[in-house]
Amino acid sequence: MAEKIKIDLVSDVVCPWCVIGYKRLERAISEMGIEDKIELEWQPFELNPHMPPEGQNVQEHLTEKYGSSLEDQKLSQERMTEFGEELGFTFDYFDDMRMANTRDAHVLLEYAHEKGKQTELKMRLVTAFFSERKDVSKREVLAEELKAVGLNAEEAMARLDDDNARYEVTSKEQYWQGLGVSSVPTFVFDKKSALTGAQPVEVFKQVLTELVEK
Repeated sequence: MAEKIKIDLVSDVVCPWCVIGYKRLERAISEMGIEDKIELEWQPFELNPHMPPEGQNVQEHLTEKYGSSLEDQKLSQERMTEFGEELGFTFDYFDDMRMANTRDAHVLLEYAHEKGKQTELKMRLVTAFFSERKDVSKREVLAEELKAVGLNAEEAMARLDDDNARYEVTSKEQYWQGLGVSSVPTFVFDKKSALTGAQPVEVFKQVLTELVEK
């Protein structure tokens, strides 16, 4: 098979199921030994495009947006923490955790894609948010994470004040939403088929096996 399998992963930096879904996909690819046959590109989706700069308390946010009780939230967070542990990822939920605006993060992920470091930056940002209690809407945090993956922070941060770079993110979001993507994570394979949600490793293996055999 000469051509690579193109996977577009539509997700947000502050989406826990996106992390779990990606780590399960990664495990499936690794167990199948097909790393060299995969081309992965992260696509932008903002769960809260109108989130103010100061963010919002996560508990308040989830109650307001989904009507979920604190008890439900705790149970859900415990489940995600367990899933994370199985996959080598740490979810550190705490009472004062705040939901952040992620537009700037998505602008920088587009920059990282051009430099061949998109997955590194994505995982650095989700780790900063979920494991290290950092606010990924703050520019000093973003600059720090760019440097952590070996990117030119000054060059990248200049993109945040570039209207074209910001427009590119919103137009990509609209493109995927126009194709029917309404929740994340959504995994699109060769622009032909899609899986939504953090599917089990075996499900990813099944889809990848079919694509490899083509």
